Amino acid sequence: MAPDAVSSPRPAESPIPAEVVRLFHSLNNQLGVILANAELLEHRLSDESHRVRATQVVSGTLEAITTAQRLRQLLWTNSETRS
Repeated sequence: MAPDAVSSPRPAESPIPAEVVRLFHSLNNQLGVILANAELLEHRLSDESHRVRATQVVSGTLEAITTAQRLRQLLWTNSETRS
């Protein structure tokens, strides 16, 4: 499973609203559940076409985690430069 890519503690002095931090945490949790279930399916399915679909879900979820991580980093970086 992918490391915790979306939620990370925000600096205490960060102007990022608490609601945004909660949303990133929630998104990370949701993506983690999707990823875990897709990986389970990927290994348990016997039909090759279904396995391919599960692999696509894993791949897409990993891309979504990376996108959320980049968005979070951009948001935190921009908020620090405005402080």
